[in-house]
Amino acid sequence: MTETTPALELKHLKDAIEGSAAAFRCRRRLQPAGGEGDKVFPPTFAGAVYAIEQRRVPGREGSVTCVLLDSVQSQANRMELALQEAIDAGKITMPLLVVDFSEHYDPKLDKDAADKADKLIDALGKVTSLQVPHRLADAILRDSDLDGVAFRKSDRGRALNQVSLANATPLLELCPTALVFGMWDSTGPKGGLGPKFERAMVSEIVGVGAEWQEDYRARGVRRDPLEIRAAVKVKKSADTSWTVAASDAKGKDIVAPSSVNHSSVPFDSKNSGVTIEYAEQTTTLSLICLRRLRFPINGTPSADTDAAARTVLAALGLAAATLAFDSGIGLRSRCLLWPDGPMEWELLERPGAKAAKFSLTGDAAIKLLNDAIASAETVKLPWAKKPIILKPSTGKGRPEDLVELVRLSQIEATKESGEAT
Repeated sequence: MTETTPALELKHLKDAIEGSAAAFRCRRRLQPAGGEGDKVFPPTFAGAVYAIEQRRVPGREGSVTCVLLDSVQSQANRMELALQEAIDAGKITMPLLVVDFSEHYDPKLDKDAADKADKLIDALGKVTSLQVPHRLADAILRDSDLDGVAFRKSDRGRALNQVSLANATPLLELCPTALVFGMWDSTGPKGGLGPKFERAMVSEIVGVGAEWQEDYRARGVRRDPLEIRAAVKVKKSADTSWTVAASDAKGKDIVAPSSVNHSSVPFDSKNSGVTIEYAEQTTTLSLICLRRLRFPINGTPSADTDAAARTVLAALGLAAATLAFDSGIGLRSRCLLWPDGPMEWELLERPGAKAAKFSLTGDAAIKLLNDAIASAETVKLPWAKKPIILKPSTGKGRPEDLVELVRLSQIEATKESGEAT
């Protein structure tokens, strides 16, 4: 009879946090969704190269050639996106800052540019603290206003100037994921001396036994069903619109149809993908890191609130990882990975002792997080259920003009995309 792995429940999490356990760990193997031996496409870095390295692999003599399939930073972003999706679906609530870019029209621009910019910038909609690169320390939040006041100069924003390991409560109130995935307030008033919070949750995916042909080039063509020919020229406008050019027309704006995305598209790439024996994802949640954090309420420290806050953060990290990776992992085009089994979390409780194993599905992870929040609320721990809405700066009453910066950048992007095709 097969022994069933017990589900991870709140009591297990509380015991681990309040005890001396070091971490939760999840390790599992994955294969390409197309099956063993199918190609996968890693991310490319500076110089359009893959991140190849030699690693020691248990049970293997010598080093093994491995390729990075998803970095720690990228994995964190995927987990934050999974939390955002759970919020949007109404499954969880958590402290969140939202920058609302809607309804920003500037009549100072000429009409054509204003019409285009208005449509473009409205497409941004709302950007949240789960979507910006640097979490609560991000410049997008810094250059936005709360009730007409620059965020970092508002009462809520100024609280960040006092955060530390001994006073992590302001971060918990505004952006708890900064305490799970890490943050450095390098753009605040203290600059490089701003507070740093290390990552408690770390995840990475590596392809083991990577093989690829360095001198191979993938070549081909995507046929245009209209068979548009390069000999027929078009006149391209700055806004990417175009007209058919006269046969004898000349000038920089007279271009081939490919410049406006009409033509067959040849491709030639040296990044032809790799084959791997298997991929391995390693995810750890450091309870030692969480125990360094203190959460005083109104300046008063309490062991109960410390334990409750750490438990919520642990549940948040476990929920983020489970929601992001429980049902397969789609990293990018031609890099869809399928796990060889369900997610199981090992609790590293005592050195030398066998690690206890727990199962955790997406639905169970949501329940675990909601149970942890409800328990924390009994000791008066703050946990906002409604987002704080910020408005991007517009240059009215302060020098920064985030709306104008975004608008002009979007207009330039439309030009660049046309020039690059």
